[in-house]
Amino acid sequence: MMDFPPGLSALSDRYDVVLSDVWGVIHNGVASFPEACDALTKWAQTKGPVVLISNSPRPSHDVVAQLDALGVPRSAWQGFVTSGDATRALLKANAPGKVWKIGPARDEVLYEGIDLVAAGCEDADFISCTGLYEDEVEVPEDYRDRLKVAAERGLLFICANPDRVVQRGDRLIYCAGALADLYESLGGKVVMAGKPFGQIYDLAVAEAARLLGRPVDRARILCVGDGVITDVKGAHDQKLACLFVAKGIHGDKAVGPDGQLVPDAVHALLDAEAVGATHAIGDLVW
Repeated sequence: MMDFPPGLSALSDRYDVVLSDVWGVIHNGVASFPEACDALTKWAQTKGPVVLISNSPRPSHDVVAQLDALGVPRSAWQGFVTSGDATRALLKANAPGKVWKIGPARDEVLYEGIDLVAAGCEDADFISCTGLYEDEVEVPEDYRDRLKVAAERGLLFICANPDRVVQRGDRLIYCAGALADLYESLGGKVVMAGKPFGQIYDLAVAEAARLLGRPVDRARILCVGDGVITDVKGAHDQKLACLFVAKGIHGDKAVGPDGQLVPDAVHALLDAEAVGATHAIGDLVW
């Protein structure tokens, strides 16, 4: 039965490690959320390590500067794994070869040190997608014709960010997962390593064990996230406890006119994807 704790501190006696989502929980792509950062800092100071687990398509070491720039304090986390970290293993398995890279130039760091040559949809051996080229203005339908060519050629689509959309300020921006959905609808084959898939959780649990200096009791791991089909489903599939941050990407769907959570609405969000969470909260607070 899902409960509704007033804050993270109410759960501190039940868990040793937090695996926290990033975008939508501790920042919105424009600014950090001070109360959420404070909650994670207090957890780390009083309870145990916080490992950030993000569907960013870039390796974790390359995302740290972004967190710093957004005002996320280093005290709020001790470890960091990304979909990009997990995706590099998939890229290496398909190297050497020709790849159609879909995504902005800022994501080029994903390919560093991997023997791959850039190509187009007509002559590539496979596709690697980190997002849309111009995610502020483009939509998935802009890619339909090119993806249709690739699907007809039977190219594998490696999706480095399973998120469909992400909140950037007060806007929702399409992510690589939306292109992956379109590709599958055209008959193409897609593989992913980020949330909700197991590879990224394996990396996160291993990082937590390293920080603790001992094996992690999976019953004492708490996943925190705002995405039903990524964070909640991932924790659900991995049989890990989850604190669902209901006001994140889902905005006002889980709250009433007074801004408070409506339990029936929270349950409806989760039931729609046939997943469950252990706990739910509006915003992450201590």
